[in-house]
Amino acid sequence: MAVFLSHSPEETRAWAEQYAGTLSAGDVVLLEGEMGAGKTVVAQGIARGLGVKEDVLSPTYAYVNSYGPMFHFDCYRIENERQAMELGLYDYFDAGKICLVEWSENIRGLLPDGCKVVTVKKVSETAREIVT
Repeated sequence: MAVFLSHSPEETRAWAEQYAGTLSAGDVVLLEGEMGAGKTVVAQGIARGLGVKEDVLSPTYAYVNSYGPMFHFDCYRIENERQAMELGLYDYFDAGKICLVEWSENIRGLLPDGCKVVTVKKVSETAREIVT
């Protein structure tokens, strides 16, 4: 387990950009943390590290956004695994891209084995503890 203490969103993005170098096509990364902890900021940094030029936004209303080599999921509004199955979210895990999943606990039973976990904990208004 590794711990990084970030003092700003910029430091979080920079850490995540470096973390992207540890990922391979097909990896599923669970981004865990409370609302507003910085999960989307981590996703933005990972995207930048993967060469994505587009703005990465929270896909809360779309459930999943595609950005070149990665998919970014937000399962906050998923009520159960059946709903996720009906939306076809499971199919993305076999598409050969890196999958970043926020609020993964809502689809726990659909997740593949071997997921990586990044936990973002709010320490103060700007500081975050990031655990991998």
